[in-house]
Amino acid sequence: MWIAEDNPAAADALLAAAIAAARILQTRPKLGRVRLELAPERYRFWSLRGFPYLLVYDAKAEPPVIFRFVHQSRDLPAVLDL
Repeated sequence: MWIAEDNPAAADALLAAAIAAARILQTRPKLGRVRLELAPERYRFWSLRGFPYLLVYDAKAEPPVIFRFVHQSRDLPAVLDL
């Protein structure tokens, strides 16, 4: 991860935020936002608090599966390719 090269503490905080989000979504998979302009309803989007990243996950999988970890400035339709 490039963040770790420039700022190891920020990289650790980002990893901790992603893990915390994954734990929340494991127990409550429908919390994420549906964005039909980007993906079918089964995929949901979760913003990582304090970071410009999204978790894109399959809320209907058992357990939920994180499909993408993506920076919000990216061209989401191109990156997701769903």
